[in-house]
Amino acid sequence: MISITTTFFWIFLIAFFITAVYSIKDVHFNIGKTQMSTTSDNKIVLSLPISIENRGFYNIDYFSIKTTISDKNGSIITSGSTLMPVIRKNDEIVINHNMTINATDLLHKNESYLFNDSELIIYEVLGLRIAEMIPIQASANFSIPWGAPFYNFTLGQTRSNAYNDTHLRVTIPISFENHAFFDFNGTIQIRMYNSTDRLAGEGQTNIVVWQNSPYNGSIEFLAKMTDFTDSGCFEVNLQTSLFKYEGMMIPYG
Repeated sequence: MISITTTFFWIFLIAFFITAVYSIKDVHFNIGKTQMSTTSDNKIVLSLPISIENRGFYNIDYFSIKTTISDKNGSIITSGSTLMPVIRKNDEIVINHNMTINATDLLHKNESYLFNDSELIIYEVLGLRIAEMIPIQASANFSIPWGAPFYNFTLGQTRSNAYNDTHLRVTIPISFENHAFFDFNGTIQIRMYNSTDRLAGEGQTNIVVWQNSPYNGSIEFLAKMTDFTDSGCFEVNLQTSLFKYEGMMIPYG
């Protein structure tokens, strides 16, 4: 009697595992296109929509997705995780898996994101449990493009002309392209230091730049004739509604 019971137990157990494993083929995942947006507190949000269709024989338990975002050199920028406790059989759901990036921190780690187009590397780990017993895990990685907000930032040829007997009017052309996924507004400030590192003059301008648009403008300020030299250095400070970047030094002359 015991042997018969044991036989039926093993038959049931084997059949259970076969149907559970077979059930996996009827679970369909689709990872949508990564969306980028900004928040009211000046953060960048990456949202990954994941649709799950469970047409298997069993519920899915503890569906989890863990994401790590890094640069091309492997330096981690941010990470995040999302957990769905139960996905019942015959259910279809969409999960928005979100990760947040502090734009100022990102630029301080690597200023090239401000001026150069690049890519972000995304590493995903998906985990789930079928029929409350069988754990399954899968991983994948892919990249998404990063567009620089100040792509090809350039200060043009400095122009100066007499304003009065003691001062010059200095004009500095500015150009760049906004390759980022967002519009932004803010200010550009320039301080002009002469060949002896003395502050010769400074000025700023307000900017509004739309996504995927070029910017061409200029900054004007007054400089003392006695402080003006043919060579020196510009200190450029950038501040927008999303981030700020200070202390970029660009020589002139």
